[in-house]
Amino acid sequence: MNRRAYPSDLRDEERQRLEPMIAVHSGIGRAVKWSRREMVNALLSGLRSGCQWQMLPHAYPAYGTVFYHFRQWRRAGLWERINPALREQVRVEAGREAQPSAGIMDSQRAKTTEKGGGVARMEPSR
Repeated sequence: MNRRAYPSDLRDEERQRLEPMIAVHSGIGRAVKWSRREMVNALLSGLRSGCQWQMLPHAYPAYGTVFYHFRQWRRAGLWERINPALREQVRVEAGREAQPSAGIMDSQRAKTTEKGGGVARMEPSR
């Protein structure tokens, strides 16, 4: 990486955690021009800034390349495997069981009411 780091870029420790989970180039097809780390950095930049694919900074691979890899990894279920794996690693390192034993439900997320209609939505009465 021959550029100044963006705030959203992976730190070395984060890259080391993700590296075994992201497939390397199989050797079939075109030679790899961009590292997997730069692909993930571009994805993180877009997620953090909320920008459109076409508005990724020029320091990253072309947006079509980044989107292609994102789509391939999504279709392969990569993100669904990464999240629980990282959670388990962090829990074990903190001296906890890999799997959580309980969950917490925020009462604001499961809001109910005994009143119905306009009263429940706080509409002004007529």
